[in-house]
Amino acid sequence: MSARLLLIDDDVRLTDMLGDYLRRNGYEVEAAASLGAGRERLRGASFDALLLDLMLPDGDGLDLTRELRADARLRRLPLLMLTARGEPMDRIVGLELGADDYLPKPFEPRELLARVKALLRRASPEPGRDDVLVFGRLEIDLGARQARLDGKSCDLTGHQFELLVVLAKSPGRVLSRDQIMDALKGHPLEAFDRSIDVHISRIRAVIEDDPKNPKRVLTVRGSGYVFARKQDE
Repeated sequence: MSARLLLIDDDVRLTDMLGDYLRRNGYEVEAAASLGAGRERLRGASFDALLLDLMLPDGDGLDLTRELRADARLRRLPLLMLTARGEPMDRIVGLELGADDYLPKPFEPRELLARVKALLRRASPEPGRDDVLVFGRLEIDLGARQARLDGKSCDLTGHQFELLVVLAKSPGRVLSRDQIMDALKGHPLEAFDRSIDVHISRIRAVIEDDPKNPKRVLTVRGSGYVFARKQDE
């Protein structure tokens, strides 16, 4: 079955072009030109991923991002932000709110397609990945693509979960940002931006007892990050 995408953008010419391109590559695409129209479609149907512009006639896409991540039904919906805003802070805020990826305009349709494929690939369980990594009170269920602390599900995006898995599969080993990017196959975020740091902060917020004094995901200044070998029991 084809993946179903919702594209929320008020640039009709762009949405028509992208819709045609994505359909030719095997996706079902619905478009909405405003936040209001997008909300209606999200209430009335299920989608496999959301492509969301930030600058819309009736509000800011960041507001919708906040709503989605607070909604039990939609909080895990893969979300790719599209925007002409080029400021790093906009990208950081979007990622902190729960976006999985960020693509600045203008962009090539092929790059969008690559990012959509990566987004959907990370959101889909892989056959055979049914083992669970256990670190004291923290469990990382690879088959269910879920991290649990004290048996309760941790609220992580697909990309944040993959990042946690990369670190947890190499406990005690310091991984640089370049090594992390290489391990996150298919995710085209630039290593020189601070998006990894943003995702690490979000991971700490949900798996650490005290995010300001982490015991699981540690920063090695000037080198990268390390997942601690010894965990709390």
